Amino acid sequence: MKVPAHQYRCPLGRLQPETTDLEAMKQRGWRDQHILVVNVTDERLDFIEREFIRRLGERLYGGVRHG
Repeated sequence: MKVPAHQYRCPLGRLQPETTDLEAMKQRGWRDQHILVVNVTDERLDFIEREFIRRLGERLYGGVRHG
Protein backbone atom coordinates (compact mmCIF):
# COMPACT_ATOMS: atom_id res chain seq x y z
CA MET A 1 0.00 0.00 0.00
CA LYS A 2 1.40 3.38 -1.01
CA VAL A 3 0.97 6.22 1.42
CA PRO A 4 1.38 9.71 -0.02
CA ALA A 5 4.17 11.73 1.52
CA HIS A 6 2.96 14.42 3.89
CA GLN A 7 3.62 17.93 2.63
CA TYR A 8 4.99 20.10 5.42
CA ARG A 9 3.39 23.54 5.29
CA CYS A 10 5.79 26.14 6.56
CA PRO A 11 4.10 28.69 8.87
CA LEU A 12 6.12 31.44 7.17
CA GLY A 13 4.47 30.71 3.82
CA ARG A 14 1.65 33.14 4.54
CA LEU A 15 4.21 35.93 4.89
CA GLN A 16 5.50 35.51 1.33
CA PRO A 17 4.73 38.55 -0.82
CA GLU A 18 2.27 38.22 -3.65
CA THR A 19 3.60 38.12 -7.21
CA THR A 20 4.21 41.65 -8.40
CA ASP A 21 3.40 42.95 -11.87
CA LEU A 22 6.68 44.73 -12.59
CA GLU A 23 5.39 46.62 -15.61
CA ALA A 24 2.51 48.04 -13.55
CA MET A 25 4.98 49.03 -10.82
CA LYS A 26 7.18 50.79 -13.37
CA GLN A 27 4.15 52.66 -14.75
CA ARG A 28 3.08 53.79 -11.27
CA GLY A 29 6.64 54.89 -10.48
CA TRP A 30 6.74 57.03 -13.60
CA ARG A 31 3.27 58.51 -13.19
CA ASP A 32 3.47 59.16 -9.46
CA GLN A 33 7.13 60.01 -8.85
CA HIS A 34 8.68 60.52 -12.31
CA ILE A 35 11.05 57.60 -11.76
CA LEU A 36 11.91 55.79 -14.98
CA VAL A 37 13.10 52.17 -14.94
CA VAL A 38 14.30 50.97 -18.34
CA ASN A 39 16.08 47.79 -19.33
CA VAL A 40 18.60 48.66 -22.03
CA THR A 41 17.73 45.39 -23.81
CA ASP A 42 13.98 46.14 -23.96
CA GLU A 43 12.81 45.08 -27.42
CA ARG A 44 10.30 47.94 -27.56
CA LEU A 45 13.22 50.35 -27.97
CA ASP A 46 15.02 50.90 -31.24
CA PHE A 47 18.81 51.05 -31.56
CA ILE A 48 19.06 54.80 -31.01
CA GLU A 49 16.88 54.70 -27.88
CA ARG A 50 18.86 51.77 -26.43
CA GLU A 51 22.14 53.55 -27.11
CA PHE A 52 20.81 56.74 -25.51
CA ILE A 53 19.72 54.81 -22.40
CA ARG A 54 23.08 53.03 -22.20
CA ARG A 55 25.05 56.27 -22.48
CA LEU A 56 22.82 58.04 -19.97
CA GLY A 57 23.26 55.21 -17.47
CA GLU A 58 27.03 55.23 -17.92
CA ARG A 59 27.14 59.01 -17.53
CA LEU A 60 25.05 59.03 -14.35
CA TYR A 61 26.27 55.83 -12.70
CA GLY A 62 29.59 54.97 -14.32
CA GLY A 63 30.63 52.20 -16.68
CA VAL A 64 29.62 48.58 -16.61
CA ARG A 65 31.30 46.62 -13.81
CA HIS A 66 32.38 43.05 -14.39
CA GLY A 67 32.96 40.58 -11.70
